[in-house]
Amino acid sequence: MAIAVRTAVPRPAAGLLIPLVAALTVTGCASDTTATPRQPTCPVEGDETASNAVVLMAQAVPTASWVPCLRPDTLPGGWSYETLDVRNNVSRFWLTSDRDGEMAIEVRLEKSCSTAGTTEIPTDRNGMLRYERVTETTPEYHGKRYYVFDGGCITFVFKLTGKPGQTRGEPLALATQAVSAVSRADLAAQVREESDGRLRLDPPEEKR
Repeated sequence: MAIAVRTAVPRPAAGLLIPLVAALTVTGCASDTTATPRQPTCPVEGDETASNAVVLMAQAVPTASWVPCLRPDTLPGGWSYETLDVRNNVSRFWLTSDRDGEMAIEVRLEKSCSTAGTTEIPTDRNGMLRYERVTETTPEYHGKRYYVFDGGCITFVFKLTGKPGQTRGEPLALATQAVSAVSRADLAAQVREESDGRLRLDPPEEKR
């Protein structure tokens, strides 16, 4: 059973990264679920480090070359961060709207995803292919948006309730703009720097 965390805790100081990664290095194989009371926030101007939660998500999906992160200051009015759930091979968090429902958007990171039955549309994210499938347009707006890249897939699962006559695509577009991605290479460099070279994001490959 996964441990879910509901929180609105501010981003951690950079120095807090080392204890978290050290703990993950030791215990990461002991359990298939882990949680952190931190939002998966992106690097921001003046603080070029992603939050501990983003590092945790990256370690859960070790093949992913990109890891989703949140820019909470760019969430549109009425939208808020809800919950983080991290397991082996999958990481996900949710966004809640006071108009479109609780956990209206799920942001999921996995090693791969099925894009069967989707439509490929021009991507708005470098290094990623974008696909979309809308399964319901009334009375609610349901579907999935996929960003596929080397070693992984970021999926937006949306279930917007809204109100009759409301344009559903607009709140979806605005809310998803608050979700960005940080490269695995940058996260690996961050872990090395914060630990003075003592820790690594990914364990070294075993020699044969």
